[in-house]
Amino acid sequence: MPCWFEGPLAAFDTETTGVDVEQDRIVSAALVVQSAPEAAPRVTRWLVNPGVPVPEAATVIHGLTEDHLQRNGRWPSPVMEEVARALTAQSVAGTPLVVMNAPFDLTLLDRELRRHRAKSLADYFGCSSLCVLDPHVLDRHLDRYRKGRRTLSDLCTHYGVLLAEAHDAAADAMAALDVVRKLGRRFAARLESMSAAELHTRQAVWHAAQARGLQAWFARNGSTEAVDPAWPLRPELPAAA
Repeated sequence: MPCWFEGPLAAFDTETTGVDVEQDRIVSAALVVQSAPEAAPRVTRWLVNPGVPVPEAATVIHGLTEDHLQRNGRWPSPVMEEVARALTAQSVAGTPLVVMNAPFDLTLLDRELRRHRAKSLADYFGCSSLCVLDPHVLDRHLDRYRKGRRTLSDLCTHYGVLLAEAHDAAADAMAALDVVRKLGRRFAARLESMSAAELHTRQAVWHAAQARGLQAWFARNGSTEAVDPAWPLRPELPAAA
């Protein structure tokens, strides 16, 4: 039986109005499903009219203008339902879900579901187990002493993955999936004995340790910024949605 990084994988990514998971909105999303490393991926895309202003700073990043989204995007409620059901289908099938910086995308999706469907992401998954592979957490743990930034584009450069259209949800999802396969092969001696489910559990521990380290670094440098140790989904705040 092949190792998890040589088997079926799915990947999810979003583009948004900003970086606040409690207030910002999804403007596009993509799910990429690949049955094997050389298989052609199946890509599902969603374009959303968020119903709120789209800051120019966000448009500069992903290229989606407010006018374009109003003319071509769909209303958030049915889109969020479709996205949640699509992710649930992968979970039911036992396919690990690759999400770069999972606490951002998955938390934002959870808040959108609460906002528009009065449900949480967990409500959709029910008894099925969410199994997430986060290249950001994996890379920071497995190659912790490497200097430099670790954005998706940085990881693509480091692992030799082509990222043709950065900040396009489908392109970013495909690149994150490829990074996880390359990372798995590079660190096979440390990973091949673990199932994807076991790795999911370990990533929660690794992310919490990484968050504590970053929080300590902020404190030493006089910053009051808080680092959330929760992974892959941040708990709901009383003021959320």
